[in-house]
Amino acid sequence: MSVILAIESSCDDTSVAICNNGKITSNVIANQTIHENYGGVIPELASRVHQQNIVPAVHQALIKANVTKQDINAVAFTRGPGLLGSLLVGVSFAKSFALALNIPLISVNHMHAHILAHFIDDPKPSFPFLCLTVSGGHTQIVLVRDYFDMEIVGETLDDAAGEAFDKTAKILQLPYPGGPLIDKHAQSGNPKAFKFAEPKIDDLNFSFSGFKTSILYFIRKQEQENANFIAENLNDICASVQFSIIQILMNKLKKAAKQFGITEIAIAGGVSANSGLRNTLQETAVELGWKVYIPAFQYCTDNAGMIAIAGYHKFLKQDFVGQDVSPMARMEF
Repeated sequence: MSVILAIESSCDDTSVAICNNGKITSNVIANQTIHENYGGVIPELASRVHQQNIVPAVHQALIKANVTKQDINAVAFTRGPGLLGSLLVGVSFAKSFALALNIPLISVNHMHAHILAHFIDDPKPSFPFLCLTVSGGHTQIVLVRDYFDMEIVGETLDDAAGEAFDKTAKILQLPYPGGPLIDKHAQSGNPKAFKFAEPKIDDLNFSFSGFKTSILYFIRKQEQENANFIAENLNDICASVQFSIIQILMNKLKKAAKQFGITEIAIAGGVSANSGLRNTLQETAVELGWKVYIPAFQYCTDNAGMIAIAGYHKFLKQDFVGQDVSPMARMEF
């Protein structure tokens, strides 16, 4: 029997979840809107808002799960990677909570948790499977042999796919966060209206820095000829950019599936909420005979539910850490 309190504070969302014997019974996410004024996350502001949000979020998570502090058997928390100030808030609270109740601490790697989010709901993938993890800071293809036996077989050499979405949104003067807005406009546009070159990168790795630059130059050139180009073609631009990014991701994922002979395929991370990517994955599954796993929307972006399920599997192994644990902005996979 286990009731685990989980805390996620790696970036700008304060999230707290309860995992009761392997089932997520609450998953509270307190979003931070202050960063919209700056067009991106300001680390110092993020850590301050985490301090304001964490106690109410814990309180709400306990109420939603219908448990008390005395019912908690362990505290799982994101140790890294992420913004150091934000992580510090979550780690410090977790340590204090565990110390006060004399219960064990469970350290969780944020990137492992994104993948393990697939074990929250049914259907669950079978080992081994490939997971394409795509977020604002990471783009990885991971070979998952077991819950904590994972190997990165392909990753971005520079910028992540999420950054390509966000930077494009900024070029198009869309408000922050721009990735979901590109997805929204893309649904009404022609994905083949404009063509962008696919970066030629060896093996299973990615690169999006040159791709972002090509979009910037394309928009500048078009605006020289027509000052209203963006306004007149916004849906088509978004659809074309989204189509190109998805093609880059899917081509590498297909190559990885063929290379390892695996047909169990999953996606994770914030960009896995993108409707174009989800639809393309489903279409490819039919075409290639894959069995695909796509997390529910609430488990795509940063959330404590995924920290809780990772913590649960560590709890089963009695894999605990001491009070001397500290957050890590950079953390080995």
